Amino acid sequence: MAAMTLISLTAVPDHLRGALTRWLLEVTPELYIGTVSARVREELWSTVTATVGDGTAVLAYPSNNEQGFTLRTAGAQRRSPIDFDGLTLIGYNQSKETAKPI
Repeated sequence: MAAMTLISLTAVPDHLRGALTRWLLEVTPELYIGTVSARVREELWSTVTATVGDGTAVLAYPSNNEQGFTLRTAGAQRRSPIDFDGLTLIGYNQSKETAKPI
């Protein structure tokens, strides 16, 4: 069954942006939304993770959990989703430049 899918990209190659516009609408630069099947969503995400390079990507889609959606990330993220007893929270990864010595 088709479901709404959202993909947000940052600093990715132009050919990846073009490939995503075949299946999803680019509502603002590097923000894609559309209704696709789970199979298409997984194929798109495989393409994104394989070509994200130094950029970042976030995938959000409906899921049967407490929040009603699932988040997945790819690339060097400063933020990453963490499962906390079935609730997805966002954790911040400190970079080496901003980490304070103990």
